[in-house]
Amino acid sequence: MSHLSPLTIFAVIGLYFLVLIAFSLWTSRRADDADFYIGGKKSPWILVAIGMIGASLSGVTFISIPGLVGAGKGNMEFSYMQMVLGYLVGYAVIAFVLMPLYYRKNLTSIYQYLGERFGTKAYRMGAFYFLLSRAIGAAFRLFLVALVLDTFVTGPLGLAFWQTVAITIALILIYTFKGGIKTIVWTDTLQTVSMVTAVFLTIGALAGSLGISISDIPATIRSEGLGQWFFFENGWSDPNNFFKQFLSGALIAIVMTGLDQDMMQKNLSCPNIKDAQKNMGLFSVTLFFVNAVFLTMGALLYIYARKNGIEIPAKSDQLYPLIALKYLSPFIGLVFIVGLIAAAYSSADSALTALTTSFCVDILDLPNDEVKTPKQKIQTRLKVHLGFAFLLFMIILLYNWINNDAVINSLFKIAGYTYGPLLGMFAFGIMTDRKVNDRWIPLVVLLSPTISYLIDRYSVQWMNGFKFGFFIIGLNGLLTYVGLMLISKPQIRDMVKRY
Repeated sequence: MSHLSPLTIFAVIGLYFLVLIAFSLWTSRRADDADFYIGGKKSPWILVAIGMIGASLSGVTFISIPGLVGAGKGNMEFSYMQMVLGYLVGYAVIAFVLMPLYYRKNLTSIYQYLGERFGTKAYRMGAFYFLLSRAIGAAFRLFLVALVLDTFVTGPLGLAFWQTVAITIALILIYTFKGGIKTIVWTDTLQTVSMVTAVFLTIGALAGSLGISISDIPATIRSEGLGQWFFFENGWSDPNNFFKQFLSGALIAIVMTGLDQDMMQKNLSCPNIKDAQKNMGLFSVTLFFVNAVFLTMGALLYIYARKNGIEIPAKSDQLYPLIALKYLSPFIGLVFIVGLIAAAYSSADSALTALTTSFCVDILDLPNDEVKTPKQKIQTRLKVHLGFAFLLFMIILLYNWINNDAVINSLFKIAGYTYGPLLGMFAFGIMTDRKVNDRWIPLVVLLSPTISYLIDRYSVQWMNGFKFGFFIIGLNGLLTYVGLMLISKPQIRDMVKRY
């Protein structure tokens, strides 16, 4: 038993945040609004790539994905890698289709494209779905951190869960308040390195405790029945079916990265499209291997628990923190805490900045406000920043009240319904040249997730046992696309060409 005291853990967290604050003070010198939104388009591409890894993985990956390997929810094992393979296809679409479009139009918010292509209502609905999706997703990620801190640190020190959440969010505000994306490009790089280092050190500690060498790890995982990657046996009725997972992964990558202001804001801070594409290539390849490493650690955690008679927690998210903080060495316990904080904050800090950016640019049109002075614009942006911080606080408390599932599953379920309309709108805008009646777009993008939910709920009865799983995002996007087709007509110039 490592017997790490709450005060020791709290001191390490405090030291880590002092480093982040130092980075923030250094990067936010002479920062203005352009630096907050897109970093003045001066971000080094290699730092953006490293930072995006941390933002993509987050505390959800750090805790939830290792817990899924042997969670007893069907044939999980390494099935998540099927989705990761799909990610690579999605990232290629982002690099060679979406990002050239964003750079060509010189966008600050990617949803400005919807306004140019369809009209104001499409623009506002695109921003609305991003704000909804990212607020829920960021809250889910921070919930994991708050839960671990409440169990092992702040709870034993006498703080209530809501106080832990308040501290968690306040720390983000401290180092993102001024510098925005200019600061986050650097702090996320530091946090990504910290997180990945923690995983490798944990794997080394687990292997040592199990008496196996690093080279023996793959064979050990297979011998314990936890190493299967591909699942074809049960057909499309299986949520882990390869084709369903692969296609879902491609779609999820496109919408949760390419159609997400949070992730694209980092890319748009690169000086040019070539640098942004190099960033995307490095990010894609590295992310594939990092996910495999996370799953390897998850398998070792389950093997370690079996060998040592440790009861698997009812919630798989709690397995990694339980073993790291209660059974491995104090050093690994501290490494886990730093890794968890780094993983969660590398995602949540950029999410809070992106939420502020989208609301200020897409909803308030703040950069183009000719009435407000520069000082008033900054004051408005700071108020929006604080407002979203409070919203995240409330969502986390709500999720703590109703939570009954692994967070990674919850996150992707929500994404399927909230990002689907974005997928349909962008696909329709890029793939067709039809003119849409903008006033009907809100109806289409509100109906499509509703119909998707009903179909998903009764798909087993209606479709001979078929389950959509994460593939619901494809159905949602398709329904949006069809709806836009129904409220559109060919451009006049196309009709002239035809005749």
